[in-house]
Amino acid sequence: MSSEHDMRHYPKSSLSFTDDVPGARQWAVSLDKTMLTYFEVDPNCRFESHTHESEQITMVLEGVLYFEQGPKVCAVQAGEVIAIPSNAPHAVFTKEAAVKAIDAWSPVMAKYR
Repeated sequence: MSSEHDMRHYPKSSLSFTDDVPGARQWAVSLDKTMLTYFEVDPNCRFESHTHESEQITMVLEGVLYFEQGPKVCAVQAGEVIAIPSNAPHAVFTKEAAVKAIDAWSPVMAKYR
């Protein structure tokens, strides 16, 4: 019998990709208050400017992911992290290389649940 305090294991076979914006796919795992997403993003893909209640911490695993906030653009390379506060407007895009990245979210992003 399982309880709310049991650990949850997600074998690779259970982590199914779903489409996000054109050129980006993701899977997500969540608990009540925290979420982790894994993204694979094609070259020349863009997430238009948006905001969300969730705080977002992104770590790039492969490639370079560009975060745009107004006139400022920050290139986040493999092994680097960016932290985005709640309700901060931002856009995200790739250039000529594909990207793999993970995101931590709190509270859980209903869009990715």
